[in-house]
Amino acid sequence: MADSPTTTKLNSTKQQTDKWFYRKKSLKTVRNNKNIIEIKMNEFELIAKTFMGLEPVLAKELTQLGANNVEIGRRMVSFTGDKEMMYRANFQLHTAIRILKPIAKFKAASADDVYEEIKKIDWSQYIEKGKTFSVDSVVYSEEFRNSRFVTYKVKDAIVDQFREKTGTRPNISVSNPDIRLNIHIAETAATLSLDSSGESLHRRGYRQESVEAPLNEVLAAGMILMTGWHGETDFIDPMCGSGTLAIEAALIAHNMSPGVFRKEFAFEKWPDYDAELFDTIYNDDSQEREFTHHIYGYDIDMKAVNTARLNVRAAGLTNDITIDCADFKDFTKPAEKSILVVNPPYGERISTPNLLNTYKMIGERLKHAFMGNEAWVLSYRQECFEAIGLKPSIKIPVYNGSLECEFRKYSIFDGTMKDFRQEGGIVKTEEEKRQMAEKHRFKKNREFKKRLDEDEENAEADIRSFKFRSMERRKDNDDRRGGGKRFDRDDDKSFGKRGGKSFGRGRDDDRSFGRGRDGEKSFGKGFKSDRKGGKGFNKKRFDNED
Repeated sequence: MADSPTTTKLNSTKQQTDKWFYRKKSLKTVRNNKNIIEIKMNEFELIAKTFMGLEPVLAKELTQLGANNVEIGRRMVSFTGDKEMMYRANFQLHTAIRILKPIAKFKAASADDVYEEIKKIDWSQYIEKGKTFSVDSVVYSEEFRNSRFVTYKVKDAIVDQFREKTGTRPNISVSNPDIRLNIHIAETAATLSLDSSGESLHRRGYRQESVEAPLNEVLAAGMILMTGWHGETDFIDPMCGSGTLAIEAALIAHNMSPGVFRKEFAFEKWPDYDAELFDTIYNDDSQEREFTHHIYGYDIDMKAVNTARLNVRAAGLTNDITIDCADFKDFTKPAEKSILVVNPPYGERISTPNLLNTYKMIGERLKHAFMGNEAWVLSYRQECFEAIGLKPSIKIPVYNGSLECEFRKYSIFDGTMKDFRQEGGIVKTEEEKRQMAEKHRFKKNREFKKRLDEDEENAEADIRSFKFRSMERRKDNDDRRGGGKRFDRDDDKSFGKRGGKSFGRGRDDDRSFGRGRDGEKSFGKGFKSDRKGGKGFNKKRFDNED
C-alpha cells in the first residue's frame, strides 16, 4: 500500500519532520467569512476602521507596514499581527480612524442573546479592579435598530458579572475610560472588540485652532496618498483653510508617523501594555526621509492663514511649509514641477457667492497657469465640476462626512490631446483606466450609507419611549401615495450638510504664488511634539512628565 503524502513528508528526513511540526505549532487556522486564513500563534485578528472610499488606500498602508492577511471590507480593513503590529498601526497609519482588537464573535437574534454572550466572557482579564470602561455600538441589523439599547445591554452584562463575582462593580466613564469596548452587529453577527486607539486617530494633536468646516485629517491624508505623491515635487493647496492638506502632505513627504503628536493611545491603559516596546516604536525614526521640495498653502481669508500658520508651527514643519494670503484668481505658474490638491467650497455648510464662477475661475487658472502639472479637486456638486471646464482623467468616489463627493484628477497640458500623447504624455495610467471602467462604483455604497443615516436617526430616540422614526417616515410616505408601491428617497439628496473653505468677501490680494517664505520664525525640521502633546525640540519621550 502506497504511503500517503503526509506519511511520505513525515518520513523523508528528520529535518523536514521538525520543520513540519514547527509549522503546525506556529500557525492556527481561522475561518474568516468564506475564507480560511492562517495566523501565527503570537498574532491575532485586528480591524482598522476608515472612511468609505479610503479602504484600498488603508489596505496598501497596512501591507507596506507588514501586516498579514489584509482584507478590504466596508469602511474597514481586517488584518492580523502581533502586539507590535497593533502599536505600529495606531502610531504609523495615516488613513485609519481606529484600530480594534476583536475578543469575541457570536450570533445574536435578540437583546437577551447579546447579554448572555457578553456575560460568558471573563471580564476580570480585561477590566482590573478600580478601572473604568465605556462601550461604543455600531448596529446594522433589522433586529437591533437602536445602538444605545445594545450599549446598555453590554454594560449591564459586564456590571452584573462583576457584582455577582466580587460584590462590586466597575464604573462607567464616557469621557476618559481605562478600557474602551466596541460592539459591531451586522444582522445577527456580532463582534466585540477592544478599542486600542481611544480618541479617533484623525485627532493627530497638532491642530491648535480651526476654521469653519475643516477637512478631516484622515481624509486629507487619503486624498494625498490617492494622488501617488510622496514628496517628489512641490505641493500646492491654493485654498488651504487651517492647513490640513499641507501638514498631512509634509508628514507623508517625510514618512513621519502621524501618531507622534498624540498624547496617548487606549492600549497604554491595558493590563498587558508593553511600555518598552512602544517606546522603541515611538523613538524609531529610521524610516523618516529628507524632503527636498516645498509645500505652499494659500487662502484669501487672513484669519485662515493665521490659523494654518499656527498649526504648521505646532507641527514643527515651518521649514517645509509656507502659508500665505493670496487669491486663487491671482495664481501664477509655479517655478518648479508641482502637484496641486484643493478642496474648494461646495456651497453646503459655507455660503459662497457666485459658486459656479469660482469653479470656472479654478478651471481657467489651471488651464493657463498650471501646464505640465497635475491638479486634483475634491467637490460634491456635478455642476461645480462642469464649471471647471476640463476633462478629468479619473474620478474617485469618496465620502466627506455624509456627502458623496468625487476626487478628480486633471492632467494639464498645452496644445491638443493628440500632441500631448505623441510627446509621451500619459493622461490615464493603466490602473486609472481599470478603475474608470468599473461599473456602479458610485452606487454600491449608497444603500448602505442610507441605512446608516436611518440608524443614526433611530438612535436619537430615548430607549424608554422608542419609536422607529425611519419606519414611521416610510409609513407616512406610503400613506401619502395612497398605499401604493414605496419609492426610496433620492440618495443624492438625502445627505447632510458639508463643509468647505471660505472665500471671505472676495478681497483681492496683489500677492502672487511665488516661492517666497512667509517670514515667520522657523523651528527647524527636527521640531516635534513630545509624548504629552506639548511642543519640544526632541521627540524622545519623558515618562515622568504630567
